[in-house]
Amino acid sequence: MKWHRGRPKQILPPATVDALRTLESRVRPDFRRSVVFGVLAVIALIVNETVGGVHGETLHVRLIAWGCAALVAIFGVLATRSAANEVARISDARAGASAAAALRVAVLLVGFLFTLTAVINMLDIAAGRFLVGGGFTAIILGIAGQQVLGNLVAGLVLLFSRPYVPGERVRIHSGALGGPHDGVVTTVGLLYTMVVTADGPLNIPNGALLAAAVGPITEEEMETAARERQAAKDAAQEAAQTAGSPAAQTAGSPAAQTAGSPAAETAGSPAAQTSAPLPGDGSPPGSQVI
Repeated sequence: MKWHRGRPKQILPPATVDALRTLESRVRPDFRRSVVFGVLAVIALIVNETVGGVHGETLHVRLIAWGCAALVAIFGVLATRSAANEVARISDARAGASAAAALRVAVLLVGFLFTLTAVINMLDIAAGRFLVGGGFTAIILGIAGQQVLGNLVAGLVLLFSRPYVPGERVRIHSGALGGPHDGVVTTVGLLYTMVVTADGPLNIPNGALLAAAVGPITEEEMETAARERQAAKDAAQEAAQTAGSPAAQTAGSPAAQTAGSPAAETAGSPAAQTSAPLPGDGSPPGSQVI
């Protein structure tokens, strides 16, 4: 800016000024604050390493190092909170309030962990025991919560790839889920995604959704598919009822078992068995005089 006759005069081209204004309107305050606080924390960390740390030779150097550690803690916390708010705002627009709250907590935990690690390193505190214990704990939790962690990672992938958004009608093709399923996506969480179908709401794990084929579907196609499924279900019920009716059980009725009745066994009765042929003289067998 250059002053001329009491009025500021622009020295930048109008196109550059417009681009800067557009960038300023798009960059949110939380994002700007997180970047500024993060840069200040890094500067304090560099100054601490330059002066020699908390074990410097003079009291002046040690005070500067302690002050830098305090600034890293303060700026790290502020940068983490601003970044968490920005992530929550973006996630709320893409996946809903539940996913936004979970992501905000995750960003806060990661940011505070990094800040705490940096401050411990600056103060030269022996953190070997804590790191070893934390490593064993992480291994145990990873083995115990393998399925949960898989759904969590899948939820993050789906959140940023955005194959669907809340309010969209989708069709899910997956043999593991017993599909296809047609419904409206209502909530996209970090572990589960809720889809409202004709049979009711379904909470589908994100790991299964990541391995499934998901595509859009219109309302008319959803209604047609629902009618076809209902017709198939009714036909299956009618077939089951017909198979269990008395008319279908004639094969086991007494009338169908005539082959084993006494009347059908006359061929083996004495009356049905003709006598043997008589000898030449016509006398019964055994009556001939020898």
